[in-house]
Amino acid sequence: MVGTSVKRSKSLLVDEYIARLEKGDALLDDSPQNLLEVVGILKSYGVVLDAYSVNLCYIANTQFLKLFPLFKYFNGEVNSEKIAQFLWHDRINYEYAEYCMKSMFWHGGGGLDAYLDSPKFADETDKLIEAYYKYNPLMLGLHKVFKDFLPEQMRQMSYYSGLGQFWRVMSDIFINLSDSYDHGEIKCIPDVVEFILDGLVADATRPITYTVKVGKQEFAILPESAELTFLADTAVPYVEAIFFRGTPFTGTVSYNAQAYEIPYDPGMFNYGALYADPLPIGGAGIPPTLLMQDMRHFLPDYLSQFYQKNSIRGEGDLRIQICESFQKSMFCVTTAAVQGLAPHALSTSDPEQQFANRKYLKGWLNRILESQVIAINSTTASQT
Repeated sequence: MVGTSVKRSKSLLVDEYIARLEKGDALLDDSPQNLLEVVGILKSYGVVLDAYSVNLCYIANTQFLKLFPLFKYFNGEVNSEKIAQFLWHDRINYEYAEYCMKSMFWHGGGGLDAYLDSPKFADETDKLIEAYYKYNPLMLGLHKVFKDFLPEQMRQMSYYSGLGQFWRVMSDIFINLSDSYDHGEIKCIPDVVEFILDGLVADATRPITYTVKVGKQEFAILPESAELTFLADTAVPYVEAIFFRGTPFTGTVSYNAQAYEIPYDPGMFNYGALYADPLPIGGAGIPPTLLMQDMRHFLPDYLSQFYQKNSIRGEGDLRIQICESFQKSMFCVTTAAVQGLAPHALSTSDPEQQFANRKYLKGWLNRILESQVIAINSTTASQT
């Protein structure tokens, strides 16, 4: 009887959230507090993503095939001041960008992942390796003995570039969203979702390409002919890998196979941003801590003031508050993605289209409702 009750309640929740989405509402409840938090944190996130994007593309374009890229986080500006800032940790935590890249690379999915296993990619990469190590017989010999080693480096570099290009678009969307909010054009959470969706749609078919140079020679690692695009081949795999799956955090679970603390199937992972418990943020081995640390430097004044008034600890739990706001914002981005990928407009009155939409939405909501969305919305309701 208990199992039946749970199934029934989840079924009712699915129907409730389907109705919300069909009405044009978001997964996140609409409230003045949520609006302030979401827009403010996305402003900070947009600034951080700009830096992440620049560095990922710099690494992809200039550090490829370097076995020991010691200065990859310096964007080509190596001097004593930047080295001192790096050692003192007074800098952007680009390691988090790499964590996201490696998560996407590991989980795969989409046209980018498929193209990296194609003969065309293998042929172009082989030509690049021959040209890059033309005067290095040791590395050419290594390549012949271990044929997958250097191509694997270029597969990873392709993800550096692909994620960098994806974040370039998202950074612009979030910064423009903040500007529109400042001008009084964004008045509610559905407005936020609509603005993000419009941005995703506008760049949906934006080509994802990647070309590197060796001397005067160019090598199209991800050519235009591959027909890789922003939405299908970077945005959707990113949502799957980072919002839903993620990776187990070192020090929080055992990697011992006999302990059974990590699911045997990566498709069962629920370590993504939508599932995260904000409380551990700030702990060692928790990658999002790096992101929260970066965002704290770029908070708009109104959001900083809100955090100071909202917590009895002041800034003592700032990273946790930032994480809570960030999670709310990611449910808005997820809503936009769900709307944008729906087979038909969610507002349709055609019965057949409604049936197709509801079947599609159930697939998403069966996963989303296992996340923190219900807890977040319950907290919001208790505060209003």
